[in-house]
Amino acid sequence: MNNEIHSVLPNIINHTLVTEAQYRELYEYSLRDPESFWGEQAKKYITWFEQWEKVFSGGFDKVDVHWFQGGKLNASYNCLDRHLEIRGDRPAIIWEGDDPKESEIISYRSLHEKVCRFANVLKQYGIKKGDRVCIYLPMIPEAAIAMLACARIGAIHSVVFGGFSVEALKTRIQDADCKMVVTANEGVRGNKMIPLKRNVDAALQDCPHVNYVVVVRRTKNSVSWDQQRDIWYHEAIARVNVECEAEIMDAEDPLFILYTSGSTGKPKGILHSTGGYLLYVAITHHLIFDYHEKEIYWCTADVGWITGHSYGVYGPLANGATTLLFEGVPNYPTSSRFWEIVDKHSVNIFYTAPTAIRALRREGDEWVTRTSRKSLRILGTVGEPINSEAWEWYFRIVGQERCPIVDTWWQTETGGIMISALPGATPLKAGSAAWPFFGVAPLVVDDNGNILPEGKMGKLVITQPWPGMLQTVYKNAERFINAYFREFPGWYLTGDQAYRDADGYYWILGRSDDVLKVSGHRIGTQEVESALVLHSAVSEAAVVAKLDEIKGQSIYAFVTLKIGVHPSEDLKKELMQTARNSIGAIAVPETIQWAEGLPKTRSGKIMRRLLRKIVDNDLANLGDLSTLADPTVVDELIKICQKK
Repeated sequence: MNNEIHSVLPNIINHTLVTEAQYRELYEYSLRDPESFWGEQAKKYITWFEQWEKVFSGGFDKVDVHWFQGGKLNASYNCLDRHLEIRGDRPAIIWEGDDPKESEIISYRSLHEKVCRFANVLKQYGIKKGDRVCIYLPMIPEAAIAMLACARIGAIHSVVFGGFSVEALKTRIQDADCKMVVTANEGVRGNKMIPLKRNVDAALQDCPHVNYVVVVRRTKNSVSWDQQRDIWYHEAIARVNVECEAEIMDAEDPLFILYTSGSTGKPKGILHSTGGYLLYVAITHHLIFDYHEKEIYWCTADVGWITGHSYGVYGPLANGATTLLFEGVPNYPTSSRFWEIVDKHSVNIFYTAPTAIRALRREGDEWVTRTSRKSLRILGTVGEPINSEAWEWYFRIVGQERCPIVDTWWQTETGGIMISALPGATPLKAGSAAWPFFGVAPLVVDDNGNILPEGKMGKLVITQPWPGMLQTVYKNAERFINAYFREFPGWYLTGDQAYRDADGYYWILGRSDDVLKVSGHRIGTQEVESALVLHSAVSEAAVVAKLDEIKGQSIYAFVTLKIGVHPSEDLKKELMQTARNSIGAIAVPETIQWAEGLPKTRSGKIMRRLLRKIVDNDLANLGDLSTLADPTVVDELIKICQKK
């Protein structure tokens, strides 16, 4: 790990946001007097219909946090209406299709009209304030339009990643009790067709409360049709009025539900409210990316993930920015695609995942250097820690040693970026997320909650509330408290391991629980294990993460077969397909190891800690095996693993 500070960077930035001294002064103020600090920011970044009665109340001690109580606003209004007078004819969204020949520029005025029309469609088909709407779309403009239309009328959207399977889609629709699904006949990604409508049809066999399915025609291919339920998007918006008044929402009214995997049980429905969330994504987008008027900003994340919500749609549009949405993948039709798009649309700020950076680095420098990239000013990373080698390549080859990198750490639950460099204020260290954002108070502690000294790895916690934090886990307040506040009462437990160095920089080292992070996407071990056990040949499965040069982590599965079933390569392929069908491509194990038995305690709990040590070949640190019901299982697994 490279701890050297790139001290030259502040001298090469064209636009300096704040100095290091200004950052430290503002940061101390934000912690000392959060009510005054966030009240000032709320007036600056958000248009309110009615001002709040109190900026902040409650706390982590009783887990009763409230932001901007009594304040009235609308997220769609803040992202659209208030920009029309000054920015109406400026680009709000630049859309780049999977096919390089397809692109579209949508002005703020045009986007406002499209959102109002679809909001009226939602109302026409019975959707009202508080109803849940599932959005299962590819990365096309209609995804952002649907999100903003829901926000406009006070409906709660639940976006499901278009790569998720029928089963994953179904469980999310059921948990949120959605009344409508918005999808497309098909998706296009890497020149491959994704059968979105077919997946919806299959999922809805077990979702009786969904009354209507609105279908965007993305391709020319026909799909099955239910005349009583299915509605063509283009026909519906043509029939409705172009005007739709924004619903007046309370600051604490829910804006969206987004499902994220936990270490146990089904995915958690993370619920974010309107006022605090919108303020937090607006200020972090503006300051961390040092956004300037008329710049072109591109976050490569799909709207099916929190990054696409916060920094693809809500953050940039709240700031009147031009945001680029990309339907495709970084290596189609060639590995120059990202950089060709940067040149085509003169992108100034580029935000992507370390997984993509590592994959493109492996393809060779020539795919980058054949392009100009002269418009780039700031680079960002998100989703997982970035190794120093990938960071250096990103800085030197992609950014030509002139673009600072903001390596951001945050979570679905936090709503927005929590730890990051600020361009111009923060000398950069390759691989470090740098310093906490304003109002964010992190600590690194041991298992007993003792604050650890510099350089010592421990659990990362946040000690005071911030506006972007989740409101709760949807329909499960007990799970909300147990997951984030039970272990260290009065503090928010992030679930990540980290350490703080002598310069106050935070280094994030990955998850401390049983959540896999594959290509920046969180997947619960139990979700994958449950999928594998669906196969009739499988008796039991245990899944752990294995370090992967490209993905960060890959999925390593230990599988115990039923008596009489013989292992084979064909069976491995079947199990991989089972995981794909149940969850999606991101949940397919990279490796499947047959296991006669799994290391379990006498109470029957699988000791994944040992499995991780075996996979990482960390055999000198297996620790205490006295609680194992059958210690010989470990020896057998080690022998098999070392043969791979």
